[in-house]
Amino acid sequence: MKKITLFLIGVTFIACQTNKKREPIVVNYPTTQKVDTVDTYFGTEVPDPYRWLEDDRSPETEAWVKTQNKTTFGYLDSIPFREDIKNRLEKLWNYEKLGSPFKEGNYTYFYKNDGLQNQYVVYRKKGNGEPEVFLNPNTFSEDGTTSLAGLSFTKDGSMAAYLISEGGSDWRKAIVINAETKEQVEDTLVDIKFSGVSWKGNEGFYYSSYDKPEGSELSAKTDQHKLYFHKVGTPQSEDELIFGGSPEEKHRYVGGYLTEDQRYLLISASISTSGNKLFLKDLSTPNSELVTILDHTDSDTYLLENEGSKLFLVTNLNAPNKKIVVTDASNPNPENWKDLIPETKNVLTAGSGGGYFFAEYMVDAISKVFQYDMDGKQVREVKLPGVGSAGGFGGKKEDKEFYFSFTNYSTPGSSYKYNVETGEYEQYWKPEIDFNPSDYESTQVFYESKDGTKVPMIITHKKGIELNGKNPTILYGYGGFNISLTPSFSITNAVWMEQGGVYAVPNLRGGGEYGKKWHDAGTKMQKQNVFDDFIAAAEYLIENNYTSKEYLAIRGGSNGGLLVGATMTQRPDLMQVALPAVGVLDMLRYHTFTAGAGWAYDYGTAEDNKEMFAYLKGYSPVHNVKQGVEYPATLITTGDHDDRVVPAHSFKFAAELQAKQAGKNPTLIRIETNAGHGAGTPVSKTIEQYADIFGFTLFNMGFDQLPNQAVIKEFKD
Repeated sequence: MKKITLFLIGVTFIACQTNKKREPIVVNYPTTQKVDTVDTYFGTEVPDPYRWLEDDRSPETEAWVKTQNKTTFGYLDSIPFREDIKNRLEKLWNYEKLGSPFKEGNYTYFYKNDGLQNQYVVYRKKGNGEPEVFLNPNTFSEDGTTSLAGLSFTKDGSMAAYLISEGGSDWRKAIVINAETKEQVEDTLVDIKFSGVSWKGNEGFYYSSYDKPEGSELSAKTDQHKLYFHKVGTPQSEDELIFGGSPEEKHRYVGGYLTEDQRYLLISASISTSGNKLFLKDLSTPNSELVTILDHTDSDTYLLENEGSKLFLVTNLNAPNKKIVVTDASNPNPENWKDLIPETKNVLTAGSGGGYFFAEYMVDAISKVFQYDMDGKQVREVKLPGVGSAGGFGGKKEDKEFYFSFTNYSTPGSSYKYNVETGEYEQYWKPEIDFNPSDYESTQVFYESKDGTKVPMIITHKKGIELNGKNPTILYGYGGFNISLTPSFSITNAVWMEQGGVYAVPNLRGGGEYGKKWHDAGTKMQKQNVFDDFIAAAEYLIENNYTSKEYLAIRGGSNGGLLVGATMTQRPDLMQVALPAVGVLDMLRYHTFTAGAGWAYDYGTAEDNKEMFAYLKGYSPVHNVKQGVEYPATLITTGDHDDRVVPAHSFKFAAELQAKQAGKNPTLIRIETNAGHGAGTPVSKTIEQYADIFGFTLFNMGFDQLPNQAVIKEFKD
């Protein structure tokens, strides 16, 4: 490719606001060079002028990133109250956060963050002794960008393996230590991806990975996942390939895990993010054959528990909302399954611990939890502390108590100690935070989408706000991959609501809130349903005077970034601000990067057939930016180390918007360096990101000072 030069356009761009008069901000956009790349799909030519931005290793791309960031931060630096938002975020964030305890060997472990530490620290204590630091990820790197990405102990607790992520990458390294002395016992394992660690005694553990791709490890395609067994004390090069090495066993996602009694190895194999095959190996019998439980990917099925050879499986096979079935390892295929806890009209999430099963149901995205014995008899309903989301119901078989968490949009997460025999629980830990939940309220509404489908949405804000159409509002959505958005507290959202902001979350089709049917209704040739649901949510908020076009921002990340990109290109008149984060924005090429091909269950690919290509091209954000259209003020956010949704998606979208934007609204991209898709992002970087996002949003809604300046003055005083 010829050398691409970057230069500033001579025409001055003026960003000004319609709500209030102020001195306009002059933005000199960098010009993004175009190249003559054209792809042909089923006889249709599709130009891809910014293809060169896909090369994350080129000096031209690096220069483009630096120039874009210089432009973006030049704009953000001019927002008068941005530093006030950052300071308030830091103050509110600065409280002790504690994870639920868990026992391993002779110690009780827990995660804790003193307040503004970039990463949580793992502590432990023996009996009633004083806690000591076990692992401190804040020491892994100077800037806090190397994070702890997993921790697994042997059954006796004497050894542990922990995974680290560098710069937010999905690639992991594994470090094996003596848990008592905390000393590393062998060389670091490398090139592990989309994997946990499952120990077999103290001998070694199972993990999964791909062969290192040719080209860039941050963007090159990876599609053959393999399960290995690593024997402690031996070189990684000698690890035994267990599954995934042959053409017959080729799958994009392969995982292996052991039952708690270590008798069985379960292997799950998938070609996409939905649906898996399931295999079983009896480790108590030398050289036992791999037994097939499921030989197709028509369901999501996994082992929950076993009692000897009796297997308890969670499945949505012929049960879209999931159920628990029981079968025997001697003949475990579906013909021999018997319902233990049958499917209901609500979606099931199952856990086990203390010799019981716990069934958490989503009732319009709100948690209800029931306890069952091993025979499937209901013991009790667990009366939760309030209306919201519960999690963590489960533990080891011998546990007589464990800890669960509870939260909602206005209640910071607390943990509770639960007695499995009596069903009684007590609060174990409650955060001491400078935020009063009783000042806020959440309302669940149901609105109609374009085709008449009823969609739930939870709207949270300060009590007593005036519904005058002038409340700054963030509409947040996801709508994909069977993922459910349930109520949970966020420090960043608390700061937004302190400023009089409204935070609204609809449960769009494509998610998992109403089971497999709801998920499938937002996939492939029905993906437009998701965008229609989101648009209808925005219209509901405007029609009911929560907000208006001038005070509405839409936000989403990853698949939610696609949601924002599609919505703003289809209905640019509907919102004032658009905030697509780490988005899947080039729908014709997403499957050619890293593990993107595994998302085809939700999206389909442009290579499937002519109809699928035309459908994808019809909503692909990168391909639907039109010349001469006034788009909302847009702040695209991504990370240069994002190897889940490669940043080229965001790069191309930014280039298209900057080249074609007709109005005066700014279209900027903020590229976090040494950062990935989001997991493990240091607290310091997160605070800076949200100060920029909220500052940009309020500034482009016409605010010259924060809506609730009294809060800022109060914490300054």
